[in-house]
Amino acid sequence: MRSQCSLESATLHGVEAQAVTVEVVVGGGMPGMAIVGMADTAIQEARERVRAAVGAAGFSMPGSKIVVNLAPSYVRKAGSGFDLPIALGILAATGQVDPEALRGRLFVGELSLDGAVRPVRGTLAFGICAHGQGLALVGAPESEEVPLADLEQLSLRSLGALQGPEPFSPRVRRRGGAGAAATSSAPDFADVAGHEVAKRALQIAAAGGHGLLMMGPPGSGKTMLASRLGSILPPLTEGETLEAAVVHSVAGEPVEGLLAGVRPFRHPHHSATAAGLVGGGNPLRPGEASLAHCGVLFLDELAEFKPSVLQALRQPLESGTVALTRAEGSVAFPARFMLVAATNPCACGYFGDEEHPCTCTVPQVNAYQGKIGGPLMDRIDLQLDVRRLPPGSVLDSGGGQGSAELREGVLRGRAFASWRRREEGCASSRRGPGRPQAVIEACRLDGEGRAFMESMAKAYGMSGRALVSALGVARTIADMEEAPAVGAAHLAEALGLRLREGVGCR
Repeated sequence: MRSQCSLESATLHGVEAQAVTVEVVVGGGMPGMAIVGMADTAIQEARERVRAAVGAAGFSMPGSKIVVNLAPSYVRKAGSGFDLPIALGILAATGQVDPEALRGRLFVGELSLDGAVRPVRGTLAFGICAHGQGLALVGAPESEEVPLADLEQLSLRSLGALQGPEPFSPRVRRRGGAGAAATSSAPDFADVAGHEVAKRALQIAAAGGHGLLMMGPPGSGKTMLASRLGSILPPLTEGETLEAAVVHSVAGEPVEGLLAGVRPFRHPHHSATAAGLVGGGNPLRPGEASLAHCGVLFLDELAEFKPSVLQALRQPLESGTVALTRAEGSVAFPARFMLVAATNPCACGYFGDEEHPCTCTVPQVNAYQGKIGGPLMDRIDLQLDVRRLPPGSVLDSGGGQGSAELREGVLRGRAFASWRRREEGCASSRRGPGRPQAVIEACRLDGEGRAFMESMAKAYGMSGRALVSALGVARTIADMEEAPAVGAAHLAEALGLRLREGVGCR
């Protein structure tokens, strides 16, 4: 006797979940189970997990042929999240579970050998997929909460619970979530005495989402300053919260801080590979650049990264996405982040230091800084030298300008920029093909300002990208002062934070 059942599930493609229909047919052939529809190894292994879980839950496996089809068949499927829908399809097709209880729901979950349902990565993406189809999402009790108010999210503890009266339990939503006040654990800038120029540069970077490079000798405070950047960033908006949390969910990273509004701060080691930094693997997974989406990517010891790894950041910095193409298809991961980097000026670390003599020759200094690469340097908006503090200033730590004051300027600048863009009818993003013209028009330069920028660009050999970048920084400085037009003082400060001293200043 032939029986069948179909129910809904999904598979991950990049940071999106693609709907998949799980069709199960029982009967008509030699005993066994076949799974078709471009399933990967993890899905093929589901045959043994499902058999063990069904038996442990008190149900029986049919003694005839079982065929599982994952439709559409031309889409590659991956992951252990199909365990639950395959098991439920078999139980419904054999009459051990009411098929009506499975309608209107999207099932994702891995099964343990005792029948317990385990969470899988990508719950937020699956929730968005279910929401788009008007379905409820069913998964493990430990699965992440999806911050969509009108999504019904249910949990199933184990296959054995299906024998009870109410197997599917509604998720109890936590208070707060997306849009709640963010409480960042980043330390306060008040702990850092001195370095007022560096603090100002970080404030401008936070207000405009600009990239920042700090170059200085060991112990000058570069990492200390960068680690405090999170304390002056505004909380994630509701849209940014979901965007960033989906990337982390797909990568199997915690999302609780993001759902509370805290922006991501990623700090990969300089031994990271290109796949680790921008994404890769099989199946394709997001890298550190995408995990920093809507937040900060901090690269300490920048010159110690492999040059080929650093150059992989050039395209994401321009477009805000990481586009990966493999034999099985193309995937785009979001990667709109602030790049904050720190590096020593040379191999010994003391080039330009007044206390320690540098043992490197000028060609060696140029070669060390050249490992970063001119094209990447050209894409970093703010570049400054960080000098070591005298001992007296170090002992005065705790009396510097604090994060609360700096954050006030960041919020003021962002609020004025949003108002200005609405008045001008411009998009809110800094990136995109139309950005250069939009930045130039937003500055509203007068004749004197235009002539000043032209002369400085010629004197320092600035590229077109560097010129527009400096104008963007000047526009941010003007926004922080709530000035409609960019003035000479704004331009001078922006250029002062762009044109570094010493070797490789351009």
